[in-house]
Amino acid sequence: MSANQIDKNQKQDVTNHSAVDQEKRKFLIATSAVGAVGAAAAAVPFVASMTPSERAKAAGAPVEVDVSKILPGDMLVSEYRGQPLWVIHRTDEQIAKLSNHDAQLTDPNLEVPQQPEYCKNKERAIKAKYAVMLGTCTHLGCSPAQNFAITADWDGGFICACHGSKFDLAGRVFKGSPAPTNLVIPKHQYLTETTLLVGEDKESA
Repeated sequence: MSANQIDKNQKQDVTNHSAVDQEKRKFLIATSAVGAVGAAAAAVPFVASMTPSERAKAAGAPVEVDVSKILPGDMLVSEYRGQPLWVIHRTDEQIAKLSNHDAQLTDPNLEVPQQPEYCKNKERAIKAKYAVMLGTCTHLGCSPAQNFAITADWDGGFICACHGSKFDLAGRVFKGSPAPTNLVIPKHQYLTETTLLVGEDKESA
């Protein structure tokens, strides 16, 4: 083989390698771009879930509730510090029933500090018709189900399906329940007649 033929073959090899390198470069650029778009798309839900207001709520920022939207006998479920927040509009009959079963309760006199001092009363509330409590069972942290139907042996309240703990409509636990204490009443105050602020009271403000 002559020297000229060898030179031609070497030049051809260089040209072929250059073409392959160009194709590889284009492929890598394309796949990188697709990957970047995919990563950005995947990050959107995460970024959205970490907005300042959500982080503030998780950290315990106060939560406002419009109680005027809750009909008598109904319950509004919101969230406070990652826990279900219950606001119940109790009827006059439900409030009257709270006095019927003290002997069946574990802590009828509210000796365990599961509520602010201003809620240390029969209704465990600032306003008797509105119960405000965290819907987390004090046994293992389950969320009890509501059972507001009043019968001959039940004055309405909550029953934890997991382990059978029972609470009345003031969040007071019944004897024999695995839950050791009443449901927690968070600090709260009324900004107006119908606007409730949970997580802050006049003392903390």
